[in-house]
Amino acid sequence: MTDVNLLPATDDIPTTRTRRQGHLRAMGVTTLVLLAAADVLIAVANGTTLWPVLLLLSLGLTAVLWPSARQPAWLTPQLRTAVPAGVSLALTALAATTERVRTLGPGEMAVLLCLLLIAVRTCSPWWAWLCAVLTGGASVVVPLRFYDVIAKEDALLFALPLALLTGVFAGLGGYLRSLDHSRGVAVTETRRAERLAMAADLHDFVAHHVTGILVQTQMARMMATTEPGRLDPVLAGIERAATQALDSMRLTVGILRGGPEKAAQPKPGENRPVGNLTSLAELVEGFGGPPGPKAELQREASLPRNLPHEVQAATYRVVQEALTNVRRHAADATDVTVALAHADDALRVTVRDNGRGGAPMPYAARGGGFGIVGLTERVTALGGTLHTGPREDHGWEVVALLPTVRRAD
Repeated sequence: MTDVNLLPATDDIPTTRTRRQGHLRAMGVTTLVLLAAADVLIAVANGTTLWPVLLLLSLGLTAVLWPSARQPAWLTPQLRTAVPAGVSLALTALAATTERVRTLGPGEMAVLLCLLLIAVRTCSPWWAWLCAVLTGGASVVVPLRFYDVIAKEDALLFALPLALLTGVFAGLGGYLRSLDHSRGVAVTETRRAERLAMAADLHDFVAHHVTGILVQTQMARMMATTEPGRLDPVLAGIERAATQALDSMRLTVGILRGGPEKAAQPKPGENRPVGNLTSLAELVEGFGGPPGPKAELQREASLPRNLPHEVQAATYRVVQEALTNVRRHAADATDVTVALAHADDALRVTVRDNGRGGAPMPYAARGGGFGIVGLTERVTALGGTLHTGPREDHGWEVVALLPTVRRAD
């Protein structure tokens, strides 16, 4: 579980893993800064002009360390990688004319290799090749700054390890690019499956309303001759059921409009359970029990009983996924609270636990990491919002806000 607004591609991950990733990033940033400082010290010790070194390191560190979530639109991956690499190549060319700019340090090499990885992983295919050649070439030709100082054999001796490192980082970037692509495909399939599941649920709702229309119409035909004075309530019920059926059908079309896929037909004899607020109490009660944590359902007395079927189904799915994630990622939780509140034409669904991230289950049994992706697709399709994240003290919470009144288009 995690906040989908912060990490859309890594939901359902324990808090401990998120902390570990933060620690690794901090170590990487510290290492890059220290290597860059070493470059400055080397330049000062050799009496080299300092401003080209500072310019190159400033551009390179900014390109590598700028958080992706805060990058402006103009700061594209190709611009991030091409500009520092171009400055490095210019510095190499300038070193052929004056010794005052001849310098080389580990910071520049580390920045160029990181930019090479970024280019291969994030740029579009054509730009990935171009930026990889530019950045990799800048890394390999750095020894040419000292072409008249060291022998050709020594220059080759320096260039070979750099070429090897360049190949390693390019390969790592390609591997990460393939992982990103695989995850993107999996996320797309998860969203598609969730849309089809919602459409199947709404199919059941429509069938329910149409069945009610049929029964009430038969009743009205019989009453037309025997009790015509009591027809009005029956006709009102038919009108209400027809309106709800049309609303559900319109919502189904809106859900499926997100892609060209056709709704999957249920297999013969398949019975899809449809969650609602009535079955929600059974879900929460069945989650606890002697071997599990204490689970409690808190439901406001003012909660309407005639909420739209799709809202009830989404509420059931949110609670179901949240409770499943408690089992997967917070097995040490002793208290789980499910709260339903209604205000301002919106249903607020909150699931909280007091776990500390203990998960004795094997890693392979903790899910594929796309549960929140599917929930987000379901909730946003209804015009709602979904938030997941750690609580202030300890534990986790899932909060869904679902509108219960449809706005006019």
